[in-house]
Amino acid sequence: MNSLILIAVLLLFMVFAYQLGRRWVLQKVGGDRRELHSLPGYYGAYVALLCGLPALLIVALWLSFEPQIIETILISGLPTAAQALPAGELNLLISDIRNIATGNISSRTPDAAVLIAADRYNNLRSISFAAMAVIGLAAAIGGFVVARGRLQPNLRARPVVEGVVHWTLLIASVIAVLTTVGIVLSLLFESVRFFEQVSPFEFLFGLDWSPQTALREDQVGGSGSFGAVPIFAGTLLITVIAMAVAVPIGLLSAIYMAEYASPAVRSVVKPLLEILAGIPTVVYGFFAALTIGPALRGFGEQLGIGVASESALAAGLVMGVMIIPFVSSLSDDVINAVPQSLRDGAYALGATQSETVRKVVLPAALHGIVGAVLLAVSRAIGETMIVVMAAGLAANLTANPFEAVTTVTVQIVTLLVGDQEFDSAKTLAAFALGLVLFLVTLALNIIALVVVRRYREEYD
Repeated sequence: MNSLILIAVLLLFMVFAYQLGRRWVLQKVGGDRRELHSLPGYYGAYVALLCGLPALLIVALWLSFEPQIIETILISGLPTAAQALPAGELNLLISDIRNIATGNISSRTPDAAVLIAADRYNNLRSISFAAMAVIGLAAAIGGFVVARGRLQPNLRARPVVEGVVHWTLLIASVIAVLTTVGIVLSLLFESVRFFEQVSPFEFLFGLDWSPQTALREDQVGGSGSFGAVPIFAGTLLITVIAMAVAVPIGLLSAIYMAEYASPAVRSVVKPLLEILAGIPTVVYGFFAALTIGPALRGFGEQLGIGVASESALAAGLVMGVMIIPFVSSLSDDVINAVPQSLRDGAYALGATQSETVRKVVLPAALHGIVGAVLLAVSRAIGETMIVVMAAGLAANLTANPFEAVTTVTVQIVTLLVGDQEFDSAKTLAAFALGLVLFLVTLALNIIALVVVRRYREEYD
């Protein structure tokens, strides 16, 4: 909390420096902006950046290295017997000291040495924050003074400010790329460890999914079956049902709002439709488990059809309703982005409104509609809560929507919940499932690009 307050103070100082820098440079030229090399806002931004960036960088580096430094100092002050503990026990002791210092529950009854260490931990944190605040504020004030001395009408403030913005955007892009690479590599490395224990052929083509394994040699338990075909089939079945609900309703509602609805109707219908996107998925799960599931079961009994209490149909229907706003809102924006001149040209050639929509508007908006559908598919594949509550956890290989199934994301959560060893095939299977899910999503994007390039109509 103290660190957040310090950062907020530095940000407010930057705003203050921006206003002063802008005012000072205008005073130097008597208010005549034509004598300035750059716009006044660039001079204000120059002062704010020189004032705030060094200070924020110092705070960021300080917060990054502070825990390790404090922990090293804390360990050096512990009794010799405590310093000689194994790494795991020493880490647990340090965690207990932190919990006692912050008022949280400790895993042991604290002795005198631990209480002394907790007091020392609080003192070290207080000293560290005071030093960080002093150095950070000193850097901000120093940058402010330097910027004030450099502030002249002929100062090339615009290239400097735009250069900082350019490098900031570049660093953000690199971080995003590195994050993606890190996620992929973590999935890949853990999946390789899994496939060292389980055959890839068994995983990709096996028909029995039972990941329970014995943790000890003398423990009674299954050897584990890791045939993931039932999970993939369940994911595909629920996704197809959800898309069969979301795509037609979402796309037709988008066409209606963009091409046929009056402004008054659109101003009411569109916000109401997008409210669906703000409902938590757990609420959809309750709705599916308590309303849709029993209703489908009762309707099936009237028709003489056996419908499970937890079924793929119930999960797919509710998931489709949840996804409607994704398809509708994005498709509506894309359709509205089609130039009005294309519609006017079609009408001038004698086309009706429906013909214009089918033969001109939709082909022009195809790339955006495909993107909306892909986003909806990704949302459906990644949904967990609705499937847990409405479709169950049973890995059944079936194409019957009235039976209980499970999905990849549900199994990933199930495998990683609780105390697990990350060397066991059961836990590593979650990473293999994640890798397959990533590859499937990548394949869908590639297919979408091919479809868009082949069928999209280009307009000048």
